[in-house]
Amino acid sequence: MAFLEREQLLNVLIGYNPWWTTGRVPINLDKPIRRSAFYDISKKLLHKTLRRIVFLSGARRVGKTTLAYQCIADLLTKGVSHRNVLYVSFDHPLLKFFTISDVVTLFMETIAGNTEDDIFLFFDEIQYAQDWDTWLKTLYDQNPNYRIMVTGSASPLVEAKGIESGVGRWVTIKIPTLSFYEYLDFIQVQKPELPVNFDPATIHQLGAKEMTNLVVSLSGIQKYFQRYLLVGGFPELVLSDDMIYAQRILREDVADKVLKRDLTALFGTRNVMDLEKLFLYLCLHSGGIVNQETVSKELGISRPTVTNYLAILEQANLIYISQPVNIEGKKVLRGKPKVYVTDVALRNAVLMLDEKVLADPDEMGTIIETIAFKHIVSYYSNTWAKIGYYRDSKSDKEVDIVITLPQGQILIEIKHREDYSIGPAEAIVKLANRDDTISAIMVTKRPDDYGVVPFETDKPIIKIPAFAFMYLLGVIYGLS
Repeated sequence: MAFLEREQLLNVLIGYNPWWTTGRVPINLDKPIRRSAFYDISKKLLHKTLRRIVFLSGARRVGKTTLAYQCIADLLTKGVSHRNVLYVSFDHPLLKFFTISDVVTLFMETIAGNTEDDIFLFFDEIQYAQDWDTWLKTLYDQNPNYRIMVTGSASPLVEAKGIESGVGRWVTIKIPTLSFYEYLDFIQVQKPELPVNFDPATIHQLGAKEMTNLVVSLSGIQKYFQRYLLVGGFPELVLSDDMIYAQRILREDVADKVLKRDLTALFGTRNVMDLEKLFLYLCLHSGGIVNQETVSKELGISRPTVTNYLAILEQANLIYISQPVNIEGKKVLRGKPKVYVTDVALRNAVLMLDEKVLADPDEMGTIIETIAFKHIVSYYSNTWAKIGYYRDSKSDKEVDIVITLPQGQILIEIKHREDYSIGPAEAIVKLANRDDTISAIMVTKRPDDYGVVPFETDKPIIKIPAFAFMYLLGVIYGLS
């Protein structure tokens, strides 16, 4: 701390921690809506026997900081001393001159109350702190009463360093953008009640009458689904009445700042223009198979650079990468992943798409598949499931999303059109006859397009409208 005085650091900390003087978290920071992830975070942070550093992984503007403040407010209501809770965001420019040790030492010497009680440390944007992995390991090992939560936008980078710092100290909680289920909470819509004792995970076992009752019970939320397709799941955009301005903020804060500042600082990215071109290309082709050789030629970027930038964009939580899966013992298409933008709102903002996109069947197919992939990744984020796609190299027939579990595969095909044809040669029809297929689902457009596909398959292929499918995935995630 030779360059700056302790008093300057203390002033920053006081600004971040108003509860030190008021005893509570300000209303504008403690948002009233509790997302599903809040309860998972609280459970892990306060676990009596399995103490872990809780790491929140997610993109910028996804709500990680809000979740931190909500956890702090919850701790204060449970009797934790307001002087034993520290929050700090390391993207503050002044904190470049201080280490985590400097911050915690000053806090413990000047603010903390009874140091024998649990001390709660919340470190936001941890990747900007000096030698953060070493200091966190030291804090965790030497202070058994410290409870620590950290966030990071470049999550795999943070996770990798955390693992290097020692197995058993970390637990990761993925924070996706809002699901359709959570979106309804944010806009204060009363959610429909599901049938008594209904388990959304067993939808493929429903009979015709039960499926009809289910879809009818959900019909009231369909009208809200169209706007969700436009504004996506970034909380601030959801609550904004000015979509054009909100999209500009999203472009500047999520796309531009991540591409031009975060990735340059964290990964030493040299050619930001090439990175921007690649991200724009991926927005245009979300849900498409990315042939890296083709992309290299079209964008004038070397293939190794394309490969490297894809990995960086995934680590920055801007894209999902879906790898081809091996079914029937066939050779997979190596090196040809599908790529999805993490939220349609980000794609819509970058491409400056408005409500006219809802009338474009090709765009809607892309949007629905992108949203479906995000919902599925969110649900299975804390499991051993592998999520990819299947493509028959001979017929080019494809299954959009394949979830591989220890007991077999779940097949999901997106058919978001007014009229579509499906025949016995379709990949999902063939694979529905395999013993290791658990269930097969077709996601449709029309609210009356549900039930069993009329093919004699070992596992029935279930049709369900997109709005109902996304809602039910949110219910499952919320209860998991």
